[in-house]
Amino acid sequence: MNDRTAQGLPAPLLAELQARFGARFSTAAAVRDQHGRDESAFVDVNPPDAVVFAEDVEDVQALLALANKHAVPVIPFGAGSSLEGHLLAVRGGISLDVSRMNRVLAIDTADMTATVQPGVTRMQLNQALKGTGLFFPVDPGADASIGGMCATRASGTNAVRYGTMRENVLALQVVTAAGEIVHTGTRARKSSAGYDLTRLMVGSEGTLGVFTEIVVRLHPLPEAQSAAVCSFPGIAEAVGAAIDVVQSGIPIARMELLDAHAVRMVNRYSKLDLREGPMLLMEFHGTPASVREQAESVEALTAEHGGAAFAWATDAEARSRLWTARHHAYFAAIASIPGCRAISTDTCVPISRLAECLLESVREADEMGMPYYLVGHVGDGNFHFGYLIDPHQPEQRERAELLNARLVARAIRLDGTCSGEHGIGMHKMDFLVQEAGLPAVELMRAIKRVFDPQDILNPGKVLWGADAQGALRRSWAPDLPA
Repeated sequence: MNDRTAQGLPAPLLAELQARFGARFSTAAAVRDQHGRDESAFVDVNPPDAVVFAEDVEDVQALLALANKHAVPVIPFGAGSSLEGHLLAVRGGISLDVSRMNRVLAIDTADMTATVQPGVTRMQLNQALKGTGLFFPVDPGADASIGGMCATRASGTNAVRYGTMRENVLALQVVTAAGEIVHTGTRARKSSAGYDLTRLMVGSEGTLGVFTEIVVRLHPLPEAQSAAVCSFPGIAEAVGAAIDVVQSGIPIARMELLDAHAVRMVNRYSKLDLREGPMLLMEFHGTPASVREQAESVEALTAEHGGAAFAWATDAEARSRLWTARHHAYFAAIASIPGCRAISTDTCVPISRLAECLLESVREADEMGMPYYLVGHVGDGNFHFGYLIDPHQPEQRERAELLNARLVARAIRLDGTCSGEHGIGMHKMDFLVQEAGLPAVELMRAIKRVFDPQDILNPGKVLWGADAQGALRRSWAPDLPA
């Protein structure tokens, strides 16, 4: 006799969830649909069978223990800003919404750390830090949750100076698939005690455990900040200037590349009048004197590469307007073609190979006639093409994925990676095999089996295998083994 309900959950589990969580357990279509999509281009995946809203670690423990008993998938959900399909219920199951676990538990100004629950967003944390002289620098653009940023090992515009989530997470409280609590790391700045489980968990994308507490590093607020923009005759010149800035040792805080398409889209969306050509958008942190010195040094270097219209300002409102426009580049792009979605690339290469990788990728996209925009954290060699497609037109997606596959192959050939900051999710599982090799991926599978023997934690993500999207991925990466 089939004991599964119309929602796809076993009837005994459904009863247990209703009894334990009450109104915080939902099978309503609208709630499930909200938790069954993200910012990726995947539009044809069914929503989860149910949603549970957790409010504390005991809720997370209870849900995972029940799900493990019934072998039902659990997909952690934070702010919903994923770009690689991390949140999609490819095998059904329960979406675990931790957005209500949004308390800043402790701020220790002496040790420059904060302890937060996973649903705290980066902007919320920085608001809580006002008046302390400290800030949390990891800035992926979206107001993502700290838990989600840990899960994907996020970075963003400040990484060139302050590092990524890998460098800024000290300790974690994690609930395992069996519902047990595990603590990794401490608030000490270094340790050589045993295996580094914190680094293993950061970037695991919800496949090894669910974060319930996170200890992050904080940094002193700079005394002064200034932003600068500089236009270039071409991408090669802009990248050449960026490489010179990095190699000169100037402690630049942010250095972003926008191509002409991105600048045009941002101008239209954010009502700006930036010069519509390849552009570097930069920020300097330090004392007033050092900020001026950095800006003047960078201005001289950019001039050697044909940089023009170099302008910098310390006005907080002007800086905020520029960086908000940069962070809205994705939304500006999808607004430029009604109904489109963006296939977003995320390669990262050694900075010495950046110009080569970018220019060849631009040439291919132009030759194929694919609408796109380009932005990049060029200070650390990470960049993103956004290929704009109609998600309901398979041939457009195939062309975009072909360009993406060629770009990833090029990046790997240049000693780079398929993902600098977005994570693997559903979209890059084949590319992980291509980059790491089958023996390394099999070792990752073995680790997954130890942490999650029944494969209930965000299944169908990170590790390539037979899931609902396998045939789709193989169509643009046919050389990979089935």
